[in-house]
Amino acid sequence: MEKEKVITDWFYQYSDEIYNFFIYRLGTADVDDFVQEVFIRAMTGFEHFQQNSSPKTWLYSIAKNITIDEIRRRNRKKWKSIIPFQAQHEPKMTETPEQLLHMNEENKELYHAILSLKSGYREVLILRGINLFTVTETAEILGWSENKVRSTYHRSKKALKKKLGGNLHE
Repeated sequence: MEKEKVITDWFYQYSDEIYNFFIYRLGTADVDDFVQEVFIRAMTGFEHFQQNSSPKTWLYSIAKNITIDEIRRRNRKKWKSIIPFQAQHEPKMTETPEQLLHMNEENKELYHAILSLKSGYREVLILRGINLFTVTETAEILGWSENKVRSTYHRSKKALKKKLGGNLHE
């Protein structure tokens, strides 16, 4: 019963942040399912959690792996839809007008600019700039060195600023 209580506590502490991580990484489709999957995997892999890292970084590592799996799945779907002999037409993964109305114009521009960055830039920017993880925590989540996190974060901010036409407030 202890494991369930710990995971439940983590859910209440970190689910909103993980939800936002998925929004920025994958868009708005199926985000609730992805968040649920993080905590299901945490529950099943709880014995493998090493207390030398924080639960937050461990959960974000799980979220990062789910993101990688989902991107691969979407890429496979995309290639399957390109093959001419298959009659599979899948709906595009785009926001609905109702969802877009909830974002103000500046946030929409920032959101789309972040989504247009390459994967590594996007990940480090979300973790460091939006979720405010430390360099050490970000390195642990991404499996990178701290120096790589610092340099990639710096480059990603420059790339984002360029995409926004220099309108990024630091």
